[in-house]
Formats: sequence, structure tokens, C-alpha cells
Amino acid sequence: MAEFDLVIRGGTVVDGTGAEPRLADVAVRDGIVVEVGEIDGAGREEIDATGRLVTPGFVDVHTHYDGQATWENRLVPSTNHGVTTVVMGNCGVGFAPCEPEHRDLLIKLMEGVEDIPNVVLCEGVDWQWTTYPEYLDYLAGREFDADVCSYVPHAALRTYVMGERAFQREPATEAEIERMGQILEEAIGAGAFGFGTSQTMFHRSSDGQLTPTLAATEQEYAGLTAALGRAGAGLMQFVMEYSGGWERLLDTSLQQTADAGRAFSMSLVQSHGMPDLWRAVMAKLDAVNAAGGEATMQVLPRPLGVLLGLELTLNPFYSTPTYLALADRPLDERVRELRRPEVKEQVLAEVNDPNPTIAIGGRVRDFDHLFEMGEDFDYEPPREASIGAQARRLGVTPESLAYDRLLDGDGSNILYLAFSNYADYSLEPSREMLLGEHTVPGLGDGGAHLGVICDGSIYTHMLAHWGRDRTRGDRLPLSYLIHLMSQRSARTVGLHDRGVVAPGYRADLNIIDLDRLGLDRPRVVRDLPAGGRRLMQDARGYAATIVAGDVVTRDGIHTGALPGRLVRGPQSGPTAA
Repeated sequence: MAEFDLVIRGGTVVDGTGAEPRLADVAVRDGIVVEVGEIDGAGREEIDATGRLVTPGFVDVHTHYDGQATWENRLVPSTNHGVTTVVMGNCGVGFAPCEPEHRDLLIKLMEGVEDIPNVVLCEGVDWQWTTYPEYLDYLAGREFDADVCSYVPHAALRTYVMGERAFQREPATEAEIERMGQILEEAIGAGAFGFGTSQTMFHRSSDGQLTPTLAATEQEYAGLTAALGRAGAGLMQFVMEYSGGWERLLDTSLQQTADAGRAFSMSLVQSHGMPDLWRAVMAKLDAVNAAGGEATMQVLPRPLGVLLGLELTLNPFYSTPTYLALADRPLDERVRELRRPEVKEQVLAEVNDPNPTIAIGGRVRDFDHLFEMGEDFDYEPPREASIGAQARRLGVTPESLAYDRLLDGDGSNILYLAFSNYADYSLEPSREMLLGEHTVPGLGDGGAHLGVICDGSIYTHMLAHWGRDRTRGDRLPLSYLIHLMSQRSARTVGLHDRGVVAPGYRADLNIIDLDRLGLDRPRVVRDLPAGGRRLMQDARGYAATIVAGDVVTRDGIHTGALPGRLVRGPQSGPTAA
């Protein structure tokens, strides 16, 4: 009889703590790692990991699977990239708690903020809940290819208590703040990991309404953080923009969570307009940690960019009247029309219209930060590879060149616009952020921005780019990268039972062929409810991904195993092996 359920033999173990890699076997029983070293006993299943890395599964702290987890068992694209635990409910958007009459409001908000089509959400989300504990109970009855953790979305909470007044951005009354705190405290008791909120003008419903959380006052946030304090668990996940009053807003939020004895986590990016401001933000959070608080920065390890194409939500010409008149036609018809010289001439003439139909259209025409995505795309492209630089060399306008590039591949070509984290055409700022003592990778937004972003692949990118391939600057140690993606990310949200390859920890593991590791080109698939479209990016080099001791993928192919479950709240350290 086999002594273990699984034995992984002869791999290079990078254990997640930051320790140096070492050759070792790993034995698993009942979903737990029980031995690491030279193992004599046999496994019911054995995997030869010779020449490969054995790492903890990765923890994705910033996803938006709130809807997808109710209709789909696979949490792709995140689980295509070694992720074995996801955290959703970020940025204040989600679907619980919710009264039936407010469902459309939350769908439109998710549609606008996270670019998930209305028809997909209307058909996919079946609303078998009203309260947040009921939502968790619903998820607890489902099976996944990764574990699921969830924040209470502030916008949903505010709407549940205030009704449509929340979307009218009215301040909450004292009684409403008290009620929100009670509901949040109840949700923490049911298994929530905290609450997510947003203070950015960019977060709007599909009908243009600003996110309800933008109207939250200091008193409202004080009530919510106090509820976390009473519950004795949970963190505040925060997203903001660096506009007027940002310092007071950030300082107040940091103080409120510190006063409540709770953790704070926020997104940190480099703004192209203020390329050094991130240092001041980072210094504030570092000061909180130095004073005994707990504040974490979520950093994207590559440019914050959007994908542009004729099959996607945006392209450099999507706001021109001529293109808008063609936008609803099938792709082949649009391509045929757009290839007509007179149509191209008309579209290009409309690009610089002083009164554009869609004002934001100009933001996707930063041609000096626009790059063509090909196979094995380098997410740290040089300035000279931009559409703008190419156009100058060719003696044509960047508009004309971008137009032609979009038509390549019968209209399937994709362009990449780096609009943050890449002000100086270098990822050195991201590298400096990643080296911070209190940073974790984040902002992958798995499950969201289905027609503009495909950053759930950042975990594969981190290992391949930062650990192996980078040529335009220093790389980062492999053991440190694994630590960021596993143990440090897990502990950020209170998961002390995973993220390390050692006896007593959950057997969430990756077996990785680092030499083969790489990203495929993003592609469009139509596999959502109602035939909805999304971007997907596959990876090469994952020999196996294991969740709670079960192999869920082999060489990138799903095995059919669904051992992932809802995780109810923070988890203590490892049990005895």
C-alpha cells in the first residue's frame, strides 16, 4: 500500500520563504505536504520533477471573479498561470449583499468598471442570495480549480443599505453607517476577508454614473474600519487616484485602519503624468509599517496597459463617427470596409475632431506608448518599437500605421498601450516597487476587463521576465519572486496555511519547466454566458499545478479535477503533518 497520496521526486524546491532553491522530494497526504527531503516511501501517484522547479501555488490577491465564480468552475485566466488561490471583491464592485430591485444597478456598475458585458452578467448570475452570508453559502456549494476568498464590495453594501441614494452619491446618515458596519461585521463572521472600496473617478457604471463609494465620507470609512476592529479580522482594500486631496484621503484611511488594528492594502502604480509620485505614496505606507501598522502595496510587475483591436472593446479609432457606424458589423465585414482607401481616409480625418463623439477616444491614441503584440511579446519594449517611432522612421503618420496594423491578420491583430508604469520606457520603477518590504504582485484583474486587459498572466510573466529573460536592467532572484507570489501574498490577506512548501502546509503546488516557461499571444474566445467574448492568454512550461494535493492541470491541460473551495476568512498556520 502506498504511504503517500502523491510524491514529487527530484525537483528543485523553491519553498516560498525566500530561501535558496534545493533538490528535494515532496510528499503529500490528505491535501497537506507531509515531508520535504529524500523520501523513501511510495506515493499512490508519483511525478518526476527532475530539472524542474517545485514551488507553492500562487495567491492572486486582486481578481474580479465575483460573477464568474457563480457560473463557471474554472477561474481562468488566473489558473492558467499557476494560481491556486484567488481573492475577489476588489475595488468595491460585486453582487452581494443585494436586494432584487437593485440587481440591475450592480450589473451596470460591474459592466462599466470591469468591462464585463451586461448580457453575460444578466444570463450568468442567477442571484440565489440576498445577504452576503447567503452569497458565501452559495459559493460554498460550488467546486473550483482554485480556492476562492472574497471581500465585501463597498458599492454593493452601500446600495443594500441606502438604495438608489447610494448611486445618487448622497452621504450616508449616521444610522446608515451604523447599519453598514453591522452588516460588514456579520459578513466577516461568515467568512469575508474584509471590504474593497474605490475612490477613483474612472470607476463608473455603463450608463456613466460614478461609483457610489466615491461619496463615502470619512465618517463612513471610520464606521466600516471600526466594524473590522470589532470583528477582529479583515482588511481594507483601497483603490484611488492621485488627484486633489489624495494625501488627506490616504492619510485618513491609513490612520483609520491603524486605529482599528486592521490591515490596509492599496494599488500602487507609476502615473505617466506624475512619474515620481509613487515614491511619496510608498513612503507613507512604509511609515505606517515602521510604526507597527500593516499596510501593503499591490504592484503590477509590468506596464499597466490595455489591449486594442478590432475584436476588442477599444481601438485607436473606435470613437470616430465612421468607425462607430461600422462597429456592430461582423468582423469580416468591418475589415472589408476598413480596407477601402476612402474609408481609411475618412476615419483618419476624424481622428483629430475637436468635438469627438467619445471624448475618451483620444486617450487610446498615445502612439509613442503603443506597441504591436506579436509572439513572445516583451512587456518591456524599447521606445523605438512603438508605433510612433516606427511611423517616424517610415515617414508616415502614426494614425495611418496603426490603422494598417489593426487590419493585419484579417483584423485579429492586437496593439498594446502602456498607459501607466511605463513613463520612461523602463520597468525600473516596477522593479523598485517590487523590492519594497511591503509590496506584493497585484492588479492582474482576473475575471474582468474582458475586452481590454489580460493581466491575469502576470505570475508567468514575473518568473519568465524578471527571473530569467530581462536584458534591459537587473533581474530579480528567483527565490524572491516565488516568495512574493506565494507566502507574502498569502499572508497579506491572512492565509497562513499556504504559500510554503513545508510539512503542515496545504499541498498547493506548481511544477515548472523554467526553460520552457512563456506566454502565448492573447486571443479572443467566446465561451461566456450568452456567447460573451473575453481575452485569454495561455502559458507554456507548467508541467503541473496542484490544489490540495490534486493535480488540476498537466502541461496546461485541465485534468477535470475541481478541489478548490470557498475559504471562509483568514486561516491559521500549518497543522501538524
